[in-house]
Formats: sequence, C-alpha cells, structure tokens
Amino acid sequence: MQYDVTVIGSGPGGYVAAIRCAQLGMKTAIIEKYDTLGGTCLNVGCIPSKALLDSSEHYHNAKDKFATHGINLKDLKVDMKQMIKRKTDVVDQTCKGVEFLMKKNKIDIYHGHGSFISKNEISIKGAEKTTKVTSQKVIIATGSKPICPPAFNYDKNRVITSTEALNIDSIPKRMVVIGGGVIGLELGSVFARLGTQIDVIEYADRIIAGMDKDCSKELMRALKKIGIKFHLKHMVTAVKGTAKGATIKFKKRDTEDELEIKADYCLVAIGRRAYTDGLGLENVGISTDDKGRINVNGHLETEIPGIFAIGDVIQGAMLAHKAEEEGVLVAEYMSGQKPHIDYNLIPGVVYTWPEVAAVGQTEEQLKEAGINYKVGKFPFKALGRARASMDIEGMVKVLANGDTDEVLGVHMVGPRTADMIAEAVAIMEFRGSAEDVARMSHAHPTYTEAMKEAALDATGKRALHM
Repeated sequence: MQYDVTVIGSGPGGYVAAIRCAQLGMKTAIIEKYDTLGGTCLNVGCIPSKALLDSSEHYHNAKDKFATHGINLKDLKVDMKQMIKRKTDVVDQTCKGVEFLMKKNKIDIYHGHGSFISKNEISIKGAEKTTKVTSQKVIIATGSKPICPPAFNYDKNRVITSTEALNIDSIPKRMVVIGGGVIGLELGSVFARLGTQIDVIEYADRIIAGMDKDCSKELMRALKKIGIKFHLKHMVTAVKGTAKGATIKFKKRDTEDELEIKADYCLVAIGRRAYTDGLGLENVGISTDDKGRINVNGHLETEIPGIFAIGDVIQGAMLAHKAEEEGVLVAEYMSGQKPHIDYNLIPGVVYTWPEVAAVGQTEEQLKEAGINYKVGKFPFKALGRARASMDIEGMVKVLANGDTDEVLGVHMVGPRTADMIAEAVAIMEFRGSAEDVARMSHAHPTYTEAMKEAALDATGKRALHM
C-alpha cells in the first residue's frame, strides 16, 4: 500500500499525529507493535496508574477521613483483584476509543513491528506474516521503555518496573522503590495508601529533583504522613529477587556502610530510555545522540528529509501531552502551516495526593540565570474550599519578573493542581503579569483562589486571606 504518511507507534504522540494528518487530507497509516493501540501511556502508563491512584485514594479517604465527615463504615477492606479489574476495564475502554478514532478518520491500522527498509519503505513483521508499505513521509513515535540496569537483576517477578506494578493483585507488606521521581512516587503512594510499607531510595538530595525545591519539600512532607520512608542521598549497590521477595542493599553516597532491606517487591523507577530497538535506523542513515534519542531539527525532522520523530524518542520531557503537541506540529508543518511549540510552557504534573503541577522556570533556574524576580506564595490551608474538603496541604507559588511583573513560573502542590495549572499556562502563553492574575475574578469558594492570592502576593500587595 502507498500512503502519504505512515506513523510508527500508536501512543499519544503517534495516534494524535495520525489523526491530525488524516484531518488535513493525507492518506495515513499507523503501525503498532502490540495488539492494542495507545502505547505505554494508555496501556501501562498514564491511564492505568491514574485509575489505581483514584481507587487507592478512595480507600484511603474512607479509612482515614470519612468518620470526620460523619460517615461511619464497618468491615472496610480492599478487594485488590476488583481494583485491578477496574483498572483493566478503564484501559480497555480507552484503547478501544483510540481504535474508534482511527476508523473514524479512515486511518489504516497495521499490527506488527515496523522497521525501515529504505526511506520510503517500511516492513511490518506481524505474528503471522510480514507486510510492506510505502510512504512519502514517516513519523517515528515509538516512545520509551523503563531503564533497569543489569545489576538490579530485573526479573518481572519481585524486581519489577511500573509495567508489572500495575498488575499486583494482592497488597504487599513492604515495597522498596528505587527512584524518587514521578513514576516511583505515584505508584509508591498507591500502595502506601493501601497499607504497604514503602521505602524510597533516592540518589539526589530531594525527591522530584527536576521541579522547584518548595514543591519537593511540600510533597515529601505530605507523603511522609501516609507512611512513606525516604532514604535521600543513598545509592543502591545490589538487588536480588527470589520467588517470594527481594533484597535491596544500599548505602549513603559518602560512606561505605551498607544497609539492607528485605521486601516483597523492589520497584525500579529510575527513568526511561528512548525505544528505537529494531527500527532499522541504520538502513536510512538516521543518527541518535549519546542517550539513544533521535536527532531532529526545529521542525522535528531527522537528517533524512521526510522522516520525522516525536515524543519520548527525541530530546525533552517524556510527557504524553508534549508528544501530542509535537504530533500536531509535524502534521501541520507537513501541510504547509507554520506551527510552533513553546517548550517552556509544557506543564509537568505528579499525580500523587496532593498533586504537584508546574510550568515555566523554577526559582533555582531564575537564580542561576541571574534574572531579577519576585515570589508570591499562598497556602491551601488558608482557603475555605480546601478546609471544606479537608485538602489543606500544599501551596501555590508564583514567580514574576522583578522589573516587568511578567509571570515566569508557577509551582503548585495541592488538590486538583493538575487541572489548575492550565490557568498558569494560559497566562504565560499571553505573557501576562502577576497583577493580571491578581485582578481576575476567581469564583469563591474554589481551589483556584490560591492562584489569585499567590499572584497578589507576588505583586507586593500581600495576599488578602493570609
């Protein structure tokens, strides 16, 4: 078959790119290695993890907060198999939704491993046969895989990654999480809420090290309250899994004194790597950097004209919504439009509870760059809406230019900040000021009032309710 565009990979970047290409009149095909569409995000990432996060939070609230609300329960317990079943149902529905969108937009679906024969020819090795398609243009959107060093003895049984953690159908007594980043903290909080003792081992001096320091402090304070133990500035020296558990040896960075924890599971969550295995990049002369990511230009085109790459296989944050924006950009660029992405305005979110959300520059980055800035903060505990829902942990922090008052960064820890961060993105997209936010009417009582108050604080006029 001959296509205008063929997309390799059906994750958020790939399927969104395919849809936009089809909407713009291109004959489009999409190739997916696995049986279901949606990639890591829909199958073993964003969607299933959020399903479990919500389920575990419901249980946690029922156990620890309902009585305060005047709701008394008897014989409360977790049906872990049902929780996993619900997660699986959510995943199935979402993946079927993507398949529907492919059919609706007349996009041809191929299941199998896609690899380049030449610039315009792609081989698709399926379970039963190998197919070949030709395409004027190609978009590589094959995503990423978890990093798991050989020394950690990853066995998919007791030494696991996020993929296996999403299907644990009985509550472990103890779990060690290697890595204090987004994935480790989200999944760690799922099991901590259900009663598992969680130990997080992190090499850096704080969790979510890429985010603003105030967010790190607020989140760690909240996670300690649900029983998570943190071992910061520690490095893992050995991991060994058995049929029924795992032994993790680790030590402080600056000492030789070794510590040991025996747990039911060891979750390795130290990051992800670009997944380009078996793509046949060498057949077309596409190069990668020292981290295995595909090199692209400002239009996300590789050094081979007509072949593009998006999402986790190129530089930048490994975020589903970043990949989606890139998919749209490539499709529109192919059609002759002039789209752009401001990567500074791609928000980052940690879906723990409280949630963490951020966009723009951190205070540390502004200091390093020598930029004159102002800081405004407001705690959720001062909001009537937060007190009403018993979600009083966290704060909103607004960073504004000290000379122009333009908002340069917004950092939030609290209830529904994953949704609230969109207001900050919108303000920064139009280069709004802290005073602009402070003068906007925010409905009362809402969580978003914290944004208004923090912006007011940043202007130097002081917050009203603090």
